[in-house]
Amino acid sequence: MARKFRIAFAALFFIGITMLFLDLTGVLHHWLGWIAKIQFFPAVLSVSVATVAVTALVTLCFGRVYCSVICPLGIFQDIFSWIHSKTAKKNRYRFRHRKALNWLRYAMLAVFVIFSALGVISIAALVEPYSTYGRMVNEIFAPLYRGVNNLFGMAENHFGAYTFYPAEVWFKSAASLAAATATFLLLAFLSWKWGRIWCNAICPVGAFLSLLSRYSLFAPVIDADKCRNCKLCEKRCKSSCISVENHKIDYSRCVVCLDCLDECKHDALHFRFRYAKKAQTGDNGRRDFIKTGAAALGSVALGSIAAEQKALAGSLQNSKDAVLRNPIKPAGAQSIKHFSDHCIACQLCVGACPNNVLTPSSNPATLMQPEMVFTRGYCRPECTRCSNVCPAGAIKPVSMEEKTAISVGFAVVNYELCVADREEASCGNCARHCPAGAIRLVHKNPEDKESARIPVVNTEKCIGCGACEYNCPAKPVKAIQIEGRDVHIVH
Repeated sequence: MARKFRIAFAALFFIGITMLFLDLTGVLHHWLGWIAKIQFFPAVLSVSVATVAVTALVTLCFGRVYCSVICPLGIFQDIFSWIHSKTAKKNRYRFRHRKALNWLRYAMLAVFVIFSALGVISIAALVEPYSTYGRMVNEIFAPLYRGVNNLFGMAENHFGAYTFYPAEVWFKSAASLAAATATFLLLAFLSWKWGRIWCNAICPVGAFLSLLSRYSLFAPVIDADKCRNCKLCEKRCKSSCISVENHKIDYSRCVVCLDCLDECKHDALHFRFRYAKKAQTGDNGRRDFIKTGAAALGSVALGSIAAEQKALAGSLQNSKDAVLRNPIKPAGAQSIKHFSDHCIACQLCVGACPNNVLTPSSNPATLMQPEMVFTRGYCRPECTRCSNVCPAGAIKPVSMEEKTAISVGFAVVNYELCVADREEASCGNCARHCPAGAIRLVHKNPEDKESARIPVVNTEKCIGCGACEYNCPAKPVKAIQIEGRDVHIVH
């Protein structure tokens, strides 16, 4: 029964977080946005001490429940492993006990922590489970989902119904699509072949939680007196952490899927308090449990404090003029540094953006982190969708009123490309569409009232929404472009 409950909750979490990335309306974020915010690494970056503490406490009590119920990438692997067992029945019992690759998983954890501490979050996020799954959904499944939605819409329109409305299908970034596809194929292969090997050899969150779970209070325990060494539990363990020969379980790798309990035919496996009989658990006792638990909770607290100080330092940077060609980050990001230090490139905001403005970066320094590009639309002042869905604190929540006062960039005019200046034609698109009134048209020759009127930008009023750039008719290069500010300005 416990296994069935675990599967039911895992299915609900998995479907919920998948639909967050696929949602076309933005309604689901109001009800299910908390699922993204309880993911472990986003909670660390957003300094959500309560979420981090609860996750650590649950792991210390019951093991790596997070990995088997809440983590979408873990459940994704379980799906492929389950399909393999169903399609090839002879491989239902294909696993066996394997020696833990501690050198690899803790080396990956160390590299992940180093990159995160140095602020290179975009590189660290390549193996972070939540953001990895988010990129796969956003780059691979979202276009397919939108395509199917459009087919239903076309069929409905034929009969005069309009439940489904058309959504633009586009691929955001070649680099992001390539990375997501490669990750998808690698994870599918590894989980098909070896179950949870990614979780116990590569995943940094799994490695961190393993430090706590090895001393968990409750876990599956083998009763050596009842065990008949049939090895059914060992052969069903997708974490390859059960050694029937020694009647031991490596709790640092166990993800508490409870498949082993369901498989045992001799009542030799029970989920119970591990320290009732010290000899059966094979650990070093309560003293080590208390020491390790205290150390782990201390490291979590120190990490949260360090992240908070880092975020505060980033927000207090002295404001300076933007350098040309700076990337443009959405309102609520505060500064380029704050955004790059907190964004895990999960691309939840990319999928949520109704104006198709956010696009994954191809810059190695900010790889796959979103930035604003105005080829398909512009950032409407009344839209705050991205700030509402960000789980990692890279984009702080802002209201519509606050957003209209935040300048994320400023417009720059290249008069050599401007239609009005180059061709002496009447245009004025940029001034007509500017919601901030930051662009006005002046005569090219002030002394000739019949001369063409060209745009002049008041950078103090410009909020960097991109309406001027999007509506500029100059091709192939726009005559007016937005340059991002290093530090956003609040008017």
